[in-house]
Amino acid sequence: MFRYLFSLGLPILFVAACAGREELPRQEVEAPAAEIEAPMYRIGPGDDLQVFVWRNEELSSGVTVRPDGRVTMPLLEDLVAANKSPSELARDIEEELSVYVQDPLVTVMVGSFSGTFDQQVRVVGAATNPQAIPYRADMTLLDVMIQVGGLTEFAAGNRSKLVRVVDGEQRAFDVNLDSLIRQGRIEANAEVFPGDILIVPETFL
Repeated sequence: MFRYLFSLGLPILFVAACAGREELPRQEVEAPAAEIEAPMYRIGPGDDLQVFVWRNEELSSGVTVRPDGRVTMPLLEDLVAANKSPSELARDIEEELSVYVQDPLVTVMVGSFSGTFDQQVRVVGAATNPQAIPYRADMTLLDVMIQVGGLTEFAAGNRSKLVRVVDGEQRAFDVNLDSLIRQGRIEANAEVFPGDILIVPETFL
């Protein structure tokens, strides 16, 4: 497991996650979901986009954001898409196309989502399928664990840590995944935020 965490470039996070025990503040667990406004979605590498240019079907196309964060479409090459909202990208495309088309009207729709790193929830360690998950509004620990297929046989779920940036400082909070998943204690559920990292250790054999 240690090798896996270090291969992801997370040694500092792992050390922070293992130091001490700190519970998630109660307001973060119990705050009504309606009080938390979901952040504007930002396009990330790997996203599939549908670009529609009104009355110019030949310019409309489906594109995938490259690892460098750029897209290529008819008449336009190497246009930066990453870290922009779909509407911001649409306005940029309109500006670029205005050289070739009079008053272009563009709509960008996201087909499949990856998002930027700060809009993902990353799960590492003894989950069945560790991965980076695009954040969605009102997401909780239970939603995350369903997405990754739960815990492995050797997971120490109640020693898991949720690493979060709070007031510019990285902090590691205790979360009890065994209690939540294997014992059905719904009070162990908690809301997750964009950029959270969930670290699930293995039992000591």
